[in-house]
This record gives sequence, structure tokens and C-alpha cells, in this order.
Amino acid sequence: MLLAGVSFGFGLALGLIIAAVLFLYRRVWLAGLRNRLALDGITADEVAWFKSELTSAERSALAEIEQSNPLLADAYLETLAMRLTATRIMARSRKELMKVERRINQARLLNSDESAALQADLAADREKIHKLRNQADQYLHSAKTRLQTIEATASRKLNQAEIDLMMQRLGNARDQLPLVLEMAQMEQRALEEVTSSSLESKGS
Repeated sequence: MLLAGVSFGFGLALGLIIAAVLFLYRRVWLAGLRNRLALDGITADEVAWFKSELTSAERSALAEIEQSNPLLADAYLETLAMRLTATRIMARSRKELMKVERRINQARLLNSDESAALQADLAADREKIHKLRNQADQYLHSAKTRLQTIEATASRKLNQAEIDLMMQRLGNARDQLPLVLEMAQMEQRALEEVTSSSLESKGS
């Protein structure tokens, strides 16, 4: 029993280590795959690989729209792809801007003619990155606005469909109510006739 307990504990620990290694490898592999897919821009078909980068509100809205309106779901996926691409460009440009700023500070410490030319080149790079960030920021705001527009449109259509269904049920209930009352009145009259006829037969 002691050997069995030791072997069980050893096997459990080994299994947990292997599971952790596989989990970390899968995370690294998926991150590398997402980076490769995002090199030429994210498409609507590739959004499924980037669901971990979506917000909880975006994931729930996408699931709801896919069930209610497939056409709007396609537009929502396209807009999500644009939002993800713009967000990645913003993050990458932020990192590149930090690198350029660090290189400019290092070039200033050299204090030579060559460093002056280097600083000019780095300043031009910084200007390009700023323009790229501004463009990506505009695309990001446009994508977020479009996402909200699609969500509002889908919600409006869904609510209208629910209202139409409830109104139809109310109309059916209203139309059936006189028929139910008439049937109840007919049953009451039939019961009264049977009662009166039974009383007459007893009296005779």
C-alpha cells in the first residue's frame, strides 16, 4: 500500500507537470499563430482565433446576433476584425514609439555630428509612428461606433419581433374570447334545458 501510494502521488505530480507544460505550450503556440495571422490584417473568418482578445460584451453580443440575424452577424464580424486590427496597430506603435524615444535619448548623449543626423532620422521615424497611431485611433473609434450601431440595430429588430409576437398572441386571445364565452353560454343553456326537462319528467 505504501508503494502504491507513493507511485500514485508520483504519477499525479508527473501528470500535473505534463498538463501544465502542454497548457503553456498551447498558449505560446496560439499567441504565435495569432501574431502570424495579424501580420496582413485580421479578417472576419479569422476572428474566431482572436476571441480571447474580445471583451465579454462583444462575445455575448456576437452570440446573440448570430442567433437572431446572420447578415448582421457577418457585418459584426467584419467590424470586429477592423477593431482588433486597429487595436493591435495601436499596441505595436506604442512599443515602437518607446523604442524610438529611447534611441533618441541615447543619440543625444553621443553629442556628435553623426548623432545629429541620427536624431533627425529618428525624429522622422517618430513622426511616422505618430501619424500611424492617429490613423489607427480613427479606425478604432469608427469600428467601436459601428459595433454599437449594429448592436442597436439587432436589438431593435429583436425587440420588434418579440413585440409583434406578443401582439399576435393578444389578438388571437381577443378573437378567441367571444367564442369561448359563446360556448360556455351554450353549455349553460344546455344544462338548464336538461335540468328543466328532468324536473318536468319527475313532476309528471
